[in-house]
Amino acid sequence: MLARTEKIAFQGMVGTIDCVLDLPMEAPAGWALVLHPHPLHGGARDNKIVTTIARACVQHGLAALRPNFRGVGESAGEFDAAVGETADMIQLVQQFKQAYPEAAAGKWVLAGFSFGTSVAAQLYSELAEQSQPVPDALLLVGSAVERFKFRDIAIPDDTFLAHGESDEVVPLAEAMDFARGRGLPMVVIPEASHFFHGKLVVLKQLLLQRLASL
Repeated sequence: MLARTEKIAFQGMVGTIDCVLDLPMEAPAGWALVLHPHPLHGGARDNKIVTTIARACVQHGLAALRPNFRGVGESAGEFDAAVGETADMIQLVQQFKQAYPEAAAGKWVLAGFSFGTSVAAQLYSELAEQSQPVPDALLLVGSAVERFKFRDIAIPDDTFLAHGESDEVVPLAEAMDFARGRGLPMVVIPEASHFFHGKLVVLKQLLLQRLASL
């Protein structure tokens, strides 16, 4: 499944974006951009939900890019409540396509966990508004889109939403309000917390099912 992980860097609006790229055994059939939870609460690219999403993508044959947001690891800048982070990701997407044209020519998955869902949803919306290519799939886990919303959100009808029944950070009712407002179905994992303790295998299987439909 996973052949190797490479440490790479791209340039955001305020400097370096510190990343790792997980590569499958075979030539990538596409790529995934996987975005991590809140930087001021320990969120980083090595978060176990982020790595679970990335592993599912790699298992599906995609290269999985996991950046650190501003102020995390070796990434430049300071937390900017999704505004700067979204702008950085627009820069990163263009640079990745230039650096890895073969992977970029395949399917593109955009995924986020917690705070990362807000950046992912707004990145998707910005790209669509600019008439740029948008991802083939949007995966939002532990959605906190509304908490860091700075612009109108326009996401696809087949957006994948997964949430823990017992989420103590983003209550299930809040996530349901988000899903209901957009007419989106949402998978609820019984007894799962925000960090899906003991439920990562279930989450990965759900992600693989969604990826199989690409």
